[in-house]
Amino acid sequence: MAKLAENIQQESELVATFSEIVEVKNQDLLQENANVDGQSPMGQMGKFASESSKYYAKEFLLHPKVRQAIEENYLHPHDLDFYTTGTTTCCQIPLGKLLKDGFNTGHGHMREPANITSAMALASIVFQANQNMQHGGQSYPMFDFDLAPYVRKTFEKHLQKIRSYPTTWTDEEITKQAWKETEKDVYQACEAFIHNCNSMHSRGGGQVPFVSINYGTDTSKEGRLLVKNLLLATQAGLGNGETPIFPIQIFKMKQGINFSENDPNYDLYQLALQTTAKRLFPNFSFIDSTFNAQYYDGTPESEVSYMGCRTRVMSNVHGEENSISRGNLSFTSINLVKIALTSNTVDMFMNQLNHYIDIGIHQLLDRFDFQIKKQAKNFSFLYSQHVWKDSETLKEEDTLEEVLKHGTLSLGFIGLAEALVALTGKHHGENEESYELGLEIIRMMRKRMDDATKKHHLNFTLIATPAEGLSGKFTKRDQAEFGKIPGVTNRDYYTNSFHVPVYYPIKAVDKINKEGPFHALCNAGHISYIECDGDVSKNTQALDQIVKAMATANMGYGSINHPVDRCKACGHVGIIDNACPECKNEDENLIERIRRITGYLVGDMTKWNSAKYREEQERVKHQ
Repeated sequence: MAKLAENIQQESELVATFSEIVEVKNQDLLQENANVDGQSPMGQMGKFASESSKYYAKEFLLHPKVRQAIEENYLHPHDLDFYTTGTTTCCQIPLGKLLKDGFNTGHGHMREPANITSAMALASIVFQANQNMQHGGQSYPMFDFDLAPYVRKTFEKHLQKIRSYPTTWTDEEITKQAWKETEKDVYQACEAFIHNCNSMHSRGGGQVPFVSINYGTDTSKEGRLLVKNLLLATQAGLGNGETPIFPIQIFKMKQGINFSENDPNYDLYQLALQTTAKRLFPNFSFIDSTFNAQYYDGTPESEVSYMGCRTRVMSNVHGEENSISRGNLSFTSINLVKIALTSNTVDMFMNQLNHYIDIGIHQLLDRFDFQIKKQAKNFSFLYSQHVWKDSETLKEEDTLEEVLKHGTLSLGFIGLAEALVALTGKHHGENEESYELGLEIIRMMRKRMDDATKKHHLNFTLIATPAEGLSGKFTKRDQAEFGKIPGVTNRDYYTNSFHVPVYYPIKAVDKINKEGPFHALCNAGHISYIECDGDVSKNTQALDQIVKAMATANMGYGSINHPVDRCKACGHVGIIDNACPECKNEDENLIERIRRITGYLVGDMTKWNSAKYREEQERVKHQ
C-alpha cells in the first residue's frame, strides 16, 4: 500500500509538471538550460519527454539508496532525462580525421573537401550530427591544425588559377595575390561557420548545437591565417551586429608559442584579447599549468582541450592520455551545503561527505553499466564514423565497453562557499582557516576519485560543477527545510563549485590566487571568471594582465566577463545603462544584454532561470 501511495503521488506530481509546461508559466522549469528555447513547440515537446524520462529513470534505473539521496537533496545526477537513452555527455571530435576520410551523417558519403569553404561547412555539419548523439557539448580540440590543410588547398587552387592567366607578374607577386585571394575565402568561410553555429538546429529544433573550438598554437602560415580571420569574423558579429554565442572559443596559451612578445603567435594572442574585449570570447586555457603540462609532448594532440562550460578529459587508465576522440560519460553533483547543514562538526561533515561520495560512485558505475550495454548501431554517427576512440573496431551489434572505457565518470560539487559558512561562519574568500578547510575538502574528494580509478580501473574524475538549473534547485529545497540562513541559504542560488561568492568584493588578483589551487584538484573540469567594469576594449592591457595572472596562479581555464550590450533599435554595440547612447532608446525590450551564464554566453537573459538571473544581478566587479 505504501508503494502504491508513493506511485500515485509521483504520477500526480508528473501531471502537475505537465500542466506547467502546457501553461508556459514556470520559467525555472522551462529554462533549466538557457540554450534551449523552452517556450517553443519543440522546446515544450522536449520538456515533456525530459520529465517523463526522468520519472522512468528514477523508478526503474536508479538504486533505492541513490533515489533516496536525490529525494533528500544530497545528490543530483546530471542529464537524468537522457539516462534512459544511454548517451554520453560530450566528445572532443577528431575533425581532421573526419574531413580527410570523409563521413556519413545518415544518407550519402561526404568526401574530403577541396577547399576551406567546404571544410568549414562540413565542420558545421559534423557538429550538428554529433549533437544528436550526445546529451552534452561537442568540441574540436585542434581547430587550427585540423583546418590548416584546407587553407593550403585553397591557396594552391588560387595559385594555379592565377598562373594560368596571361600576366607579367613575378612569382613573388603571383604568390602574394594567391594568398590575398585565399585570405578572402578564409574570412568568408569563418563568417559562415560562425553564422551556422548560431542558426543550425539540433535535438528536434529546440536547441542550437552546444559547441566549442580550441585553437591558437598552430604557427604555420595556414593555421595563423585561419585563427586571424576567425577572430576578425567574431569581432564583426552576426548579420545585425549581434555577438555570437557559439561556438565557445578557447584560445590555448603556451610559452614559446603565443605567451610573450617574441613568440610567433603573440600577435594572434593580442587579437584574441581585442576580440574577447568586444565579444566575450575567446576564453583562455593554459597548456603550461602543471596538471596540463604533464601530458604535453610537443605534439598538437597532447595539448589540453576544454569544452562547454569547463569539461576537461586527459588522463586515461586504458591507453593514450589526451583529449582526442574522448569525452565525459556522465557526471553527478553533491550538495555540499546540505551536508554541512546536517553536520555538527567538521569530522561529521567529512564522514557524511564520504558516505555520499560512495553513493555517487555507485550511481556512476550503474549508469556506466547501462551505457555499455547499448550497441554501436544505436549511435551511428559516434561509432560508425569513428568519432569515439577505438570505435573503428566495432561492428553494428557490438556493445560499447571497449570504447566507453576511454571516457570519464565524474563526480562534482556545488556550494563550497556556503558549506564553509555553515561549518565555520566564514567562506574561503574572507577567512584563511576556512580557505584551508575548503582545500582539504576538495583534496579529499579528488583522492576518493583517484582511489575509485584504481579500484574499478575506470577514469573517475572530479569536476567543478557548472551549476545552472541546479544552483537554484538545491537551494530552494534546502530553504524549505532549514529556512533562510544568512550566508548559507538566504540567496536564490548556491555559489558555483569552488568559486569565491560572486557578491563578495575582492580584487581580481586575489580571486585568481585563491581559486587557482582548486583547478589542479578538479581534473574533470574547472573555470574561473573575473568580472570587469567599463569598456574593456579600451584597455586590453588590463585583460592581458588578468590572463597572465591566471597562468601564474596555475589555472587551467579562465574567462573574463564584462558588459556587452546591443541596441536593437539602431545596432549600437557597447555598454548601455538606462538608454542607448546612440539613439537614446530606453525600451529594455530593445536592448540585448549578452552575459556569461556558467561558461557559455546567452544572447537573451529572458531565457535565464530565476536563480542564475539573480546571481548575475549580484556579481560584483573585480578591480
